[in-house]
Amino acid sequence: MSTRTPALFLGHGSPLNAIEDNEFSLAWIEAAAALPRPKAILCISAHWETDGVMVTAMEKPRTIHDFYGFPRPLYAVRYPATGSPELAETVRRLVPAAGIRPDHQWGLDHGTWSVLSRMYPEAEVPVVQLSLDRDRSMSSHYELGGQLAALREQGVLVVGSGNIVHNLGLADLSASGGYDWAVAFDEAAAGWIRAGDHEPLVRYQDFGRPALLAVNSAEHYKPLLYILAMQQPGEPVRFFADRLMAGSLSMRCVQVG
Repeated sequence: MSTRTPALFLGHGSPLNAIEDNEFSLAWIEAAAALPRPKAILCISAHWETDGVMVTAMEKPRTIHDFYGFPRPLYAVRYPATGSPELAETVRRLVPAAGIRPDHQWGLDHGTWSVLSRMYPEAEVPVVQLSLDRDRSMSSHYELGGQLAALREQGVLVVGSGNIVHNLGLADLSASGGYDWAVAFDEAAAGWIRAGDHEPLVRYQDFGRPALLAVNSAEHYKPLLYILAMQQPGEPVRFFADRLMAGSLSMRCVQVG
């Protein structure tokens, strides 16, 4: 029996999913219930971009409310998970060439706590965040994910939090599904993931206009590459909460392993 911890990409969508019971938040709860209890969590969130790569290394990360215009109860949410300086140091040592720097300022942004507050509401699992280096190429993000795959053998749950299709500038909250281009790219991405064919996902621009509209600003897409890069030969993948909404947002979640 493998002791390798699965890895997850979660389409996180609206921060309101942290306090609303809906098909997405309930799917995250069910996914967590089916997983072995992790020793710690490493989250790659779309909402922390930096120059170079950083990893949170504080004992008590703060809850960051990095959004505006939402109902007051959402701003009252605190996710009091401890950090893990030990895991942060392990991450740095795994990939010395990446020059990953310890961070003591950031904390847990909503890409992390909005999903983890549903999956692990008691905040009993230590959480560390890894930043997205805004100057890295897509292939370099993918390679870094592969270099961090050894964490799965150590009881660490690696979570990428973003959205495969994410174009808020074209979103229409009254739309029940996805625009044609959003459906086209989401379905193409799902097909490549099922086939274990990651190169087209790294080179998403080659898919043309649907991909360029779907990925738009790529920070919500990049976390997917980290999780796919951790897939080992023969490992299964499964999708859940795989619905498009607001025209231009895919909530598709991916479990590797």
